[in-house]
Amino acid sequence: MSTVEKTEKTEPRLSVFKTYKLYVGGKFPRSESGRVYEVTDTKGNWLANAPQSSRKDARDAVVAARKAFGGWSGATAYNRGQVLYRVAEMLEGRKDQFVREVAEAEGLSKAKAAAVVDAAIDRWVWYAGWTDKIAQVVGGANPVAGPYFNLSSPEPTGVVAVLAPQESSFLGLVSVIAPVIATGNTAVVIASEKSPLPALSLGEVLATSDVPGGVVNILSGDTAEIAAPLAAHQDVNAIDLAGAGAGLAKDLEIAAADNLKRVLRPQPVDYTATPGIDRMTAFLETKTVWHPTGALGAAGSSY
Repeated sequence: MSTVEKTEKTEPRLSVFKTYKLYVGGKFPRSESGRVYEVTDTKGNWLANAPQSSRKDARDAVVAARKAFGGWSGATAYNRGQVLYRVAEMLEGRKDQFVREVAEAEGLSKAKAAAVVDAAIDRWVWYAGWTDKIAQVVGGANPVAGPYFNLSSPEPTGVVAVLAPQESSFLGLVSVIAPVIATGNTAVVIASEKSPLPALSLGEVLATSDVPGGVVNILSGDTAEIAAPLAAHQDVNAIDLAGAGAGLAKDLEIAAADNLKRVLRPQPVDYTATPGIDRMTAFLETKTVWHPTGALGAAGSSY
């Protein structure tokens, strides 16, 4: 046996621990505060240090989301569907990593965690398929008493702050992010406070897919600390309170009223069930256009 072979077999290897970072504007900054907090599994074992976002990080994320909104909302619905499907492809390729992170975050066996990850990927594909179909369900031509075309079509609300579910670190996360961006909105997401690692890893997937930087921005840390400035922010158009407790949700609703944000209140949700379209329509607005039909020929027949 050579010296090299003997060394490789006997010397222990140092582990390379992962440094988790925020995902803002397509980049991976540390919190501007320099703070981190310990993330543990369900048994209290240390997993990693996650960035503890500040109010400044929240404001930076809103700026990035607003900058990305024009391009993302202006893309064709078909193109958005292709982009979302690409994310599902990337998730499928990194399935083992997410199975491990979900198992540690939620205290699940490897088999149950794998089922959760499969469901999350399928959920992403499900929303990808809706991007160019939702307008047919919630829009259409309206009958009016007069020689007019009257057409209603859905439009995205704008920048949406999303408080991810606290207990469902990945399936719930996907279930609140995908409908927001599928309909052309951009998102500032606050990851589960106690289980942020799957969300922060999702940022790495988004960065290596075709999702433009700023469409999804992911923050970790104290949910109440980050959510307060987002709820009061004048350039945030809507907020999903899925991950807020009753007391926090009430405070955030009051703050959100200052600029008439749309508010999706927290409610019991079975994230394993087929979600329906409610989370898509919650952040859509309807534009109605009137146009005269005109007339053809002397007979005055219209088209």
